[in-house]
Amino acid sequence: MLAAAHAHCLSAGFPLSPKMADRAELEKALTLQGEKVRKLKQEKASSEAIAEEVAKLLELKAQLGTDDGKHKFVLKTPKGTRDYNPKQMAIREKVFNTIIKCFKRHGAETIDTPVFELKETLTGKYGEDSKLIYDLKDQGGELLSLRYDLTVPFARYLAMNKITNIKRYHIAKVYRRDNPAMTRGRYREFYQCDFDIAGQFDPMIPDAECLKIVHEILSELDLGEFLIKVNDRRILDGMFAVCGVPDSKFRTICSSVDKLDKSPWEEVKNEMVGEKGLAPEAADQIGGYVQRNGGLDLIEQLIKDPKLSQNKLAIEGLNDMKTLFEFLELFGVTDKVSFDLSLARGLDYYTGVIYEAVLVQNQGVAQQQNDHVEESVSVGSVAGGGRYDGLVGMFDPKGRKVPCVGVSIGIERIFSIMEQKAEASEEKIRTTETQVLVAAAQKKLLEERMKLISELWNAGIKAEMLYKKNPKLLNQLQYCEESGIPLVAIIGEQELKDGVVKLRVVATREEVDVARQNLVEEIHKRTKIL
Repeated sequence: MLAAAHAHCLSAGFPLSPKMADRAELEKALTLQGEKVRKLKQEKASSEAIAEEVAKLLELKAQLGTDDGKHKFVLKTPKGTRDYNPKQMAIREKVFNTIIKCFKRHGAETIDTPVFELKETLTGKYGEDSKLIYDLKDQGGELLSLRYDLTVPFARYLAMNKITNIKRYHIAKVYRRDNPAMTRGRYREFYQCDFDIAGQFDPMIPDAECLKIVHEILSELDLGEFLIKVNDRRILDGMFAVCGVPDSKFRTICSSVDKLDKSPWEEVKNEMVGEKGLAPEAADQIGGYVQRNGGLDLIEQLIKDPKLSQNKLAIEGLNDMKTLFEFLELFGVTDKVSFDLSLARGLDYYTGVIYEAVLVQNQGVAQQQNDHVEESVSVGSVAGGGRYDGLVGMFDPKGRKVPCVGVSIGIERIFSIMEQKAEASEEKIRTTETQVLVAAAQKKLLEERMKLISELWNAGIKAEMLYKKNPKLLNQLQYCEESGIPLVAIIGEQELKDGVVKLRVVATREEVDVARQNLVEEIHKRTKIL
């Protein structure tokens, strides 16, 4: 292509510079990429495929730059990430505060770990999902990867510091080289909110507390109806054994079963038999179990099941499940909990109880109200976790085990719902916490405003003032209404003489003169009422 462009320029009577040749090549590539995008749109390809090719098109445009040779930046966030504006951040902070308050209520302390780990720390801990780990280029002789979750770094932290007993929470970003579905809260960079209990305790007591925490958080956030599905890896493994699944296929069949929340049984069975080579009769036997769910009654039925009762692992799991449901009854949360044999959770490190919270909102009603709501609100799982007694031992040089159980709250999915709800209700969201605006009634009072606002800041009052020497009083009052600031502290020449400040309530326009020395106390009193 470059040779053809070069020949054309020579025949036209002027030499071709390397810069011109590069530009000609880029223009050709740009045309071809534009045609590719148009073709994909005509063929109604998936939105992910189109987005990927559009990103390449934009990159080529950026490389080409403008006619004056300046580089043109592609103004977009990387695939699977997003920016958050002040209103969105206000909603996020509210969610985080609710979650942290709950974790602290249950006596947890917090830790932090690096955003990247040695690659070997993460390798082999996530089963089929390991392919989604982000590897970094060699840095200083170490092979590094971005953390995939907060659980494996926590296990490494325990082993490294020889900690055998801790109740901790950790809120931080994790990274997955996933195919993002951002309308459903699925990203490549996102926060996880983890709560874990590590230590040797009596069976099912910490496990029950983790489920109680999920119940508390989802109830307090008021997301709508939810259900916490519970199962046990030992019950699954025992079930696979009695159904004739070879040991080597346990984990891969487990990941197929985990798809039952999104796919019908026939599809899952076809994957087990067709792709994973499981005998059809074994798959049919599995189907007889995994399509069942219930409560204590189902657990007691399965304890008496002729096949499962002969398997040591399954019986251990079922007896613990019975104890768990008895504890959940005491905590008053069984109305939202279901023992579900199809729940498998694909991660390799789970060893016992596993659970997942899903939203079960009435989508039919949402669909009638707004065609867009269904996709935005039906986001599936909003929390998940389980017991992982063997993970710390994998890192400990002597293989010492530290039993652990924990839960992770799916903050991005929860945020997607809350953002959608806020948009639907059109409620006004405050993006600051300012309690009072310090305003002037006349000109040449900047110094006095600065003195007063400094007094308020020093007393811990959240206060603002306009950055103008002589702002109009009307403009100052309008700023309060637009920003949702509840109070205005107005000073004028007369107020300064009398040693008072005029305090105005923005909503009612009521004004009262307050002695300067009593202003802080009056603001505190009035903002508590508001």
